[in-house]
Amino acid sequence: MKNILFAAALLGGMSAAAQQPTRSQAPADTLAPPAEQTQRPPGTATRPSAIVGTAGADKNELKYNLNESGSHFFKVTFLNQTWLRLNQSNPGTTVNQVPKENTFDIGLRRTRIQMFGQLTDHVFLYVQFGMNNFNFLNAFPSYNNNGTPANRKIAAFFHDAVGEYLVFKNKDYLKLGAGLTIVNGLSRFSQPSVSSIMSMDVPVFAQATVDQTDEFSRKLSLYARGQVGPIDYRVAVSDPFPVQTNGATPAPLSSFSNFAQKGHTKQFQGLFLYQFFDKEANQTPGYMTGTYLGKKKIFNLEGGFITQKAAMWHREATADTVYTDLNLWSLAAFLDMPLNRQTGSAINAYVGYFNLNYGPNYLRFNGIMNPASGTTASLPGASGTQGNAFPMFGTGKVVYAQVGYLLRQDLFGAGKGTLMPYAQMQMADYQRLTKGMSVFNVGLNYLINGHNGKLTLDYQNRPIYEAAGTQLAPTGRRGQFVVQYQVFI
Repeated sequence: MKNILFAAALLGGMSAAAQQPTRSQAPADTLAPPAEQTQRPPGTATRPSAIVGTAGADKNELKYNLNESGSHFFKVTFLNQTWLRLNQSNPGTTVNQVPKENTFDIGLRRTRIQMFGQLTDHVFLYVQFGMNNFNFLNAFPSYNNNGTPANRKIAAFFHDAVGEYLVFKNKDYLKLGAGLTIVNGLSRFSQPSVSSIMSMDVPVFAQATVDQTDEFSRKLSLYARGQVGPIDYRVAVSDPFPVQTNGATPAPLSSFSNFAQKGHTKQFQGLFLYQFFDKEANQTPGYMTGTYLGKKKIFNLEGGFITQKAAMWHREATADTVYTDLNLWSLAAFLDMPLNRQTGSAINAYVGYFNLNYGPNYLRFNGIMNPASGTTASLPGASGTQGNAFPMFGTGKVVYAQVGYLLRQDLFGAGKGTLMPYAQMQMADYQRLTKGMSVFNVGLNYLINGHNGKLTLDYQNRPIYEAAGTQLAPTGRRGQFVVQYQVFI
């Protein structure tokens, strides 16, 4: 009977949400509304019910209270990000075996369902299900590595499945959790809240092992996290997946370092932040907000790391196989605060330094939701160079920076939204490249209804390469335009 009442309440909440426009809201961890729990006012109904819009004037949510105060609850959120993209292809690009200098595609960058709740004073459950990078080539090539036909219907999977225990009641000092989780080290962008991204997309290089020895940045982990005074911390021991299970043919053993296909060791990671002003949202495991749209005053310094013994291998001239450790660390500063509380204007800025050691001459090309299926070009020790790919990951040093400016609220009139222009820069000095690499993005967010309804126009400019002995040398640049429409509740 409870299940029937819960389902009916959620459906009623969705109907109400569809009929009532929401106002701009402060984002929180991952896809969720703000982390601060809302208490029910005295005298409200004592039995649990679906709550839509009762958590304050600034938010609507699909929330089922498990006790009278609302401190125990269960919540559901939905996110969809649709891309329309025009891309200048990298040299040699083919689409279904036909050369293409330019491509236009429509895709789903992310589609997610999130379910989580504080079930008791100490017990927290978090589950996320969805898919990523779903375009017309989602099931390409026509056959998987084992020779069976590919299937475009199996793209969705569990991103997270975590049980967490709050050690001290009503205090965030220590939370212990285990399961499939994005609780990571290295940086805030290694565990981004995808619904609240300031720019159109995150710097994916910070998700250092994405789809190599993890599941879209998630790992089977045991972790501790919390906030003590101005310190926000998370530490984890993870059980990484073998690279052979990532759905692609593993790179052959060569003089270029890559993830080892023999042996298995645990991975250790941590991230520590010093928060000078307001505390960041800390409700859901790991996820860090992109921008609070001026609703909080945030300035943090952070440092993080990921390390794993004998995670990488390569072959030296003597034909000996050499195993090396994976060692990654970063230092960064993050700013997100209002500039004028009367008008609602705000600024978002981040600058970080990343020292990345994947072993000698490691380099990985990657193109987000790549619109191409193959290439006729050949670069030494490199694969997946077609479409919109560039050397995103590598052994070396990276500086990443971003800045955005939120214009005054109701720029176009009451309830008609505002704008937030932004710029991003990734500058890398990788061993395999003859000179430093730079990728630039500029864009404009139209915040129709905060992060709940958002339209983004983004232009990216990236380098292209040719062989220079065993290294790669830049030969020019290419660009892509993307329009993204995000809907989130």
